[in-house]
Amino acid sequence: MNKILIRMEGLLVLAAASYFYFSNGYSLGMFLLLLLAPDVFMIGYMINNKIGAYLYNVAHTYTTPLLLLLAGNIISMNNLTMISLIWLAHIGMDRMLGYGLKYASGFKDTHIQNI
Repeated sequence: MNKILIRMEGLLVLAAASYFYFSNGYSLGMFLLLLLAPDVFMIGYMINNKIGAYLYNVAHTYTTPLLLLLAGNIISMNNLTMISLIWLAHIGMDRMLGYGLKYASGFKDTHIQNI
């Protein structure tokens, strides 16, 4: 049941971020181009599992994109708002597909698999 809730939450975040992104008139091309950008942080796994998990988790928690979204709205920087919405959509998509935050024990060992 908890896995289903996390996946539903991810779907809702993906849908909400996408809705607000496109309702602001931002580019579909930019959305598609940057949607998988947070996965670049997987490069840390080339060093070792601990660094890989740390970098991946930094890029896959809601905290940073939510802070960017807040900052973008406060200082009226559309680029920050646009990037943060794409980033949130990416995290939501990952959660919806069952990808979670990583443990240092290995790439496939995530918080969702351990529920």
